[in-house]
Amino acid sequence: MNFSTAKNEIMHLLSRVDVKELPKVIKWIKTSGELDDCFNDNEKIILRGIAKDLRVCLPMEAMFSSESFAIQKAQQNPLPLVHVDAFLYDEDTVDVLCEEGKMSRYYCLHCGSHRTAPLEFISHSFSTGELKYIFRHVLPDLTGQMVVDVGSRLGAVLYGGYLYSSAAKLFGVEINAEFIDLQKMVIQKYGFGDRVEVIHADICSQVNLLQNADVVVMNNVFEYFLELHEQIRAWQCIRHNVRKKGALLVTVPSIKESLTTLQGKKDSVDIHQWVEELPVNYNLYMGKDGDPDAFKDIHLYRIL
Repeated sequence: MNFSTAKNEIMHLLSRVDVKELPKVIKWIKTSGELDDCFNDNEKIILRGIAKDLRVCLPMEAMFSSESFAIQKAQQNPLPLVHVDAFLYDEDTVDVLCEEGKMSRYYCLHCGSHRTAPLEFISHSFSTGELKYIFRHVLPDLTGQMVVDVGSRLGAVLYGGYLYSSAAKLFGVEINAEFIDLQKMVIQKYGFGDRVEVIHADICSQVNLLQNADVVVMNNVFEYFLELHEQIRAWQCIRHNVRKKGALLVTVPSIKESLTTLQGKKDSVDIHQWVEELPVNYNLYMGKDGDPDAFKDIHLYRIL
């Protein structure tokens, strides 16, 4: 059955529904988890396969011991903070791990008591649902364009961009050699090498790449991995080199939030007349993998 026929069948069916019941039916179509199987796609299956491959290569928190600064930063958080990589562990997987006692969503406010509070989770990767949302609904058609993922880490953006977009080239720039090795393993196994390339480097050394990028993606990229003066240096590099008119920036969190802790510092970053924020539709139903609250952390900017 093609689209036109399916559409006519659905419209005919809805025309037969009692007018008083129609709003309930429409709401059910938009929000019911019973229809989630209809939203499964081959791309999602591949991404889940990649996540499964990567989970066996990493500790549960998906942090290498070489990331000492990030580990220390998390430990300094006022409330207990746990790194749970959203690409590796979806909600269902986290639930299973909690049931098995391998993970917890709560911490004890006082040892020996029943008083508990929710743990704060942070992820440095997009979930499968977020990747589909970004490349199918946030960004425009990327045919012939170049995407640069700053701090590509596990490579989730690269794999999602390969599967969910027509981008001509996707570059990942990652400073940690251990993550570069993991990305190369995935790229080779899944045959992504025709459009995906990873570079082991500090982003500030990749000026030419930034200047030619059509889309730059930055997900929690500097705060947990660099000292303040290094964050300023990195943001200044982005600010001065991502200058192609009309190029797009996808960031989590917003640029404003990322720069809040840097304001007032010497040589802090000025974004005046550099970018404009574009509207994003956060209300799309993306199946059970779609988290509207997570979508709201995703921001889109256009270079002026």
